[in-house]
Amino acid sequence: MGFLGGYGQVLADSSVLGAFWVNITLTFWSAIIALVLGTAAAAMRISPFTSFRAVSTLFVNIFRDIPLTVVMVMMSLVVSMALGVQFSNDLNLDAYVLAVIGLGLYHSAFVAEALRSGVNTVPLGQAEAARAIGLTFSQSASLVVLPQAFRGAIAPLGNTLIALIKNTTVATAVGVAAQTSGLMKGMIEIHANYVFAIFMTFALGYVIIVIPVGLATTALSRRLAVKR
Repeated sequence: MGFLGGYGQVLADSSVLGAFWVNITLTFWSAIIALVLGTAAAAMRISPFTSFRAVSTLFVNIFRDIPLTVVMVMMSLVVSMALGVQFSNDLNLDAYVLAVIGLGLYHSAFVAEALRSGVNTVPLGQAEAARAIGLTFSQSASLVVLPQAFRGAIAPLGNTLIALIKNTTVATAVGVAAQTSGLMKGMIEIHANYVFAIFMTFALGYVIIVIPVGLATTALSRRLAVKR
């Protein structure tokens, strides 16, 4: 059996597509958490209340400055072991949920900064006009400022999503072994003679996932850009 035939058998015996699907689902659920928390943090950063701005700034700076691996390990050691928080009787499901929460918290800080950059593209006069017609801060933020901020922040939000897709490999730190980095490590340990081919297979898989996301966000950014 030649090299290609032997490596084909290795792929047939491994669930490569299944591993990528785990990473995609991790990305989906983590992105939802990151978007919700990041939007809330961005709104607090532009709040007229000093305490809200201080809490948001502290939250963003903490999760931007701590390495993702440390965040994921703390999710396992502190939340799971020290606090004894369990989401189910299935250890694999628990690890998956912890990974989603950790990824969501970490990337929410970058979503908040992306939206803050989008807020800076909104002319100050629009917020002043919203207050002049009697809108409260929450109304002006949700109806006037944030919708335009999202349109102005599509490109940085897309970059954050791409980073999240690649960072899902760190889920191994909390015990999610069924995703790509865990499977790649296992395949290399068993089939060391195919190490380069295995590496290139997973690299190509991420290229196939990431490039369409980048192209889509670039197209949306140009299409939805606010005309000044």
